Amino acid sequence: MPDYDAPYRLLIDGQLMDSASRLDVVNPATGQVFAHCPAAGATELDSAVEAARRAFSSWKALGFAERARLIASFAAALEAEREPLARLLTMEQGKPLGQSKDEIARGATLSVGMTKIEISSEVILDNAERYVELRYQPLGVAGIITPWNAPVNLAIGPLTSALYTGNCAIIKPSPFTPLTTLRIGEIMRGIFPPGVIAVLSGGDELGAMLTAHPGVDKISFTGSVATGKKVMASAAGTLKRVTLELGGNDAAIVLDDVDVADVAKKLFFAATVNSGQVCMAVKRIYAHEKVYTALCAALAEEVRKARLGDGLDPATTLGPIQNRRQFERVRELRADAAHHGQLQEGAAAPAGDGYFIAPAVITGLDETDRLVVEEQFGPVFPVLSFTKVEDAIARANCTRFGLAGSVWSRDIPQATAIAKQLEVGTAWVNQHRHTMATVPFGGAKESGLGRTYARMGLQSYLEPQVISVLKGP
Repeated sequence: MPDYDAPYRLLIDGQLMDSASRLDVVNPATGQVFAHCPAAGATELDSAVEAARRAFSSWKALGFAERARLIASFAAALEAEREPLARLLTMEQGKPLGQSKDEIARGATLSVGMTKIEISSEVILDNAERYVELRYQPLGVAGIITPWNAPVNLAIGPLTSALYTGNCAIIKPSPFTPLTTLRIGEIMRGIFPPGVIAVLSGGDELGAMLTAHPGVDKISFTGSVATGKKVMASAAGTLKRVTLELGGNDAAIVLDDVDVADVAKKLFFAATVNSGQVCMAVKRIYAHEKVYTALCAALAEEVRKARLGDGLDPATTLGPIQNRRQFERVRELRADAAHHGQLQEGAAAPAGDGYFIAPAVITGLDETDRLVVEEQFGPVFPVLSFTKVEDAIARANCTRFGLAGSVWSRDIPQATAIAKQLEVGTAWVNQHRHTMATVPFGGAKESGLGRTYARMGLQSYLEPQVISVLKGP
């Protein structure tokens, strides 16, 4: 058995360092502390920022091709260490081991994919009188604040965007899931020049210091809407560029011509993968009245087949909720929904102190119930009926969230027309949660600001500069 409490270190200026303060890290499958790591403060942050600013000039001078080569080396190193990294990720986050392996592999694939995107200057005007060119320059130092639900993937995406475009980066993982990111820092230390990347674990106060730091030029934050607003307010003091990927209350609209059994399997996975702790997971299902009863029955069967347990157990399909605070919130929403509607659930949670929530499908709710209005971030989801498509669209859009949504039908033109009416950053047809390195992703309304991935996401780490030349006297 690996020693999961082996020393973890911060990465600052190419050196692995400790700190005076410590973080306790809990295994959510047991509710017990299983490891410790450093908790960085203002001194460590200042050192990391100073090192990044020193490294910036030489890093941006390398050019896209050389930076892409180093990122490819990093992706290969991630793949080589996927097994031990995945086991550590499952220990601190809770998700099944297979999903942890997929997360690490996906991070590596997205990294390489983004480095295939060309960012080049654009000649706007070139005539006898004037030459005008639009070019792009890196911003400087990017602060990357990541959440606990997918700590590897949601660090590597913005990290690659920052590095490929010539910026240095400081990663601050969630205090609930710092360990895998710190181990990845050890991998990066052997690939990237000193100062280009720092990894600082610490509490929420460290994140606040990072967003306000005058030596940081850009903040990428993934997390809740409430915290995203605080990040934006803090960053405003120095007019930092900000990318926010925030919460969602994604609706899936199911039309009356679907293969119910097939769609039920896909919707159940999209709603409960990582125990529902995914910003773009299906959070609400609107089913046409003709298929509503059959779909609810098929979803209830999927609930009963799920296996709840420790993510390191090969039989487990659903792990625990990652932390006690979120566990209590999901329990509260589940109890409220059960009071107002009908609950069909799967196997009971394992005995012990782990943060397990049995998956459940809830029927009989309406648009005023909390499980419909709020983002649950857990494996409990409502299914609601509709008669007219226009009503389903209006109900799906009646939310302050706008991250994503999906439409399910054999009539692809009709489903596509419906998808275009959803007030979201991404609307899928006959799929959910599909993203690519070359496709921008982000939210509308209060679900975010800016986009990640693709050329659009990369350009958010660059400052546009116009070069205007008068050719003649």
